[in-house]
Amino acid sequence: MKRFHIHTRVQDLQASIAFYSKMFAAAPTRVEPDYAKWMLEDPRINFAISTRGEKVGIDHLGIQTDSEEELAELKQRAEAADMTLLDDGATTCCYARSDKHWVTDPQGIAWEHFRTLGDIPVFSEQARPAASEPEAAACCAPKGKPVGIPVKAASSCC
Repeated sequence: MKRFHIHTRVQDLQASIAFYSKMFAAAPTRVEPDYAKWMLEDPRINFAISTRGEKVGIDHLGIQTDSEEELAELKQRAEAADMTLLDDGATTCCYARSDKHWVTDPQGIAWEHFRTLGDIPVFSEQARPAASEPEAAACCAPKGKPVGIPVKAASSCC
């Protein structure tokens, strides 16, 4: 079964944890100094927040799978739709070891398709960027991929 994924960059992690815990009526399933995650069943969603990345707001969207077959199906769909696909394969980020690939929709929104293989004690096992490079995006999004969805002011319509 698949699970919808949203990763949002926040300025104040503790205030955001308090807000989302009340909104979801649940405590996060994982909390780190720069990250928190809720694995909700109703709705079935993996909602993560972090202080990583450049812009406050939704960082990227995704679909988390439970099986290798589901992940392969998502990859086939992306390839059939002629979407640009970046295959990370086995990688680490967001305190997890996973198998993943990225696609970008026509508006430039990054989508992460992934299967979590296990937890790790650090955000990423990849080398840290040099002091002159910006901090890594929230969930190790590949460089050059448009990541970040602009958050518009409230409007009268959804």
